[in-house]
Amino acid sequence: MDILEKAPAKINLCLDTPFRHLDGSPEWRMVMTSIDLSDYVHIETSSALTGISIETDTGFLPSDHRNLAYKAAKELQCLFNISEGVHINIKKNIPVAAGLGGGSSDAAAVLRGLNQVWNLKLSLRELAKIGLKIDSDVPFCVYSKTALVEGKGELITPLEELPPFWLVVAKPRESVSTPSILKKISYEKIEHPNVDNVVAGIKKGNLAEICKWMGNALEPITVKEISEINKIKQKMYDFGVQAAQMSGSGPTVFGVCAKYSRAQHVYNSLKGFCNEVYIVHPCSLEKSFEHR
Repeated sequence: MDILEKAPAKINLCLDTPFRHLDGSPEWRMVMTSIDLSDYVHIETSSALTGISIETDTGFLPSDHRNLAYKAAKELQCLFNISEGVHINIKKNIPVAAGLGGGSSDAAAVLRGLNQVWNLKLSLRELAKIGLKIDSDVPFCVYSKTALVEGKGELITPLEELPPFWLVVAKPRESVSTPSILKKISYEKIEHPNVDNVVAGIKKGNLAEICKWMGNALEPITVKEISEINKIKQKMYDFGVQAAQMSGSGPTVFGVCAKYSRAQHVYNSLKGFCNEVYIVHPCSLEKSFEHR
């Protein structure tokens, strides 16, 4: 059997980490949404296949046990004692190591797809719990809709639809290692953005309020390593975005525009400065899936 799953990128409209758990992992309080920049994951299962194989159209990704999509398939195989082999083909559109959750979304797509193919009848909540074993962003990516994300990433509270707006997403040339950024968090010095106010803005459908309270506690840490983040942010503000910030552990920056014409202007102005620039809007997986 085979199935095609869409794997949307994510951005963090607000990201806070209140404390570190005893096992070293951060506690998260985040508002996340999916955007219509997506990978496409084709999953094929067969008793004639052995093991798990991964194929991608980029040379940047490992195709073995280090790949999160591989880990997702392996996790389900082991949990449910399934001997059928799996071949996964990933068409990459999401930049790698960018703070956009591409690898996690691919893994979530594998969980959703194999859940259907193998008729496991797992709920999204159950898939999210399995996803946490793979990476902290996988549970959100299982849902791929605007949500408050808490705990170690496994507590997902879906939120109201966002008011309409456009995003200009720009990735600097350099990449960062998420584990290295997380190790550098100083909980005595960290500035905590007001996650609750962003949630309140979403509930009211008030874009100005969402923009006012957006924040990313990891941004000052990553900026010390990649100064280009601040340069891109400043250019976005110069070109007229309502708000701009880094997504995840970086280094990708996104700018919020109420109108498409403004987003187009920002996009055109950034193209000469930054290689990877996209115009996207927030999306919800259940509304946006198309077979391609």
